[in-house]
Amino acid sequence: MTVTYHDSNTRMSQATVHNGTVYLAGQVPDDASGDMFGQTEQVLAKIDRLLAAAGTSREHLLSAQIWVTSMAEFDQMNAAWDAWVVPGRPPVRAAIEAKLAKPEWKVEIMVTAALPEA
Repeated sequence: MTVTYHDSNTRMSQATVHNGTVYLAGQVPDDASGDMFGQTEQVLAKIDRLLAAAGTSREHLLSAQIWVTSMAEFDQMNAAWDAWVVPGRPPVRAAIEAKLAKPEWKVEIMVTAALPEA
């Protein structure tokens, strides 16, 4: 079985594709100066780009894992998420409060998606 790797460096890939499934690495904002809503929007835009490069989209999401640095800002993340997720196609999802690798990051999201059937 073939595995393809996208946007890789020596440590990791941003996406891998295997057996009709696309796995993304955790995505964080590029500009961490914004609030939770703005950082979440940035992350979701990155997810859109990575999924498109791998041949799929948010319409085919299977699962999502979300890490936020403060549950006090959880509603802001959910507002951005709810505006982004395809109505009628929400993936399974888990969200937890966690300390992220850089203190300025407020959110990290990792998703898995199916490739559309040909």
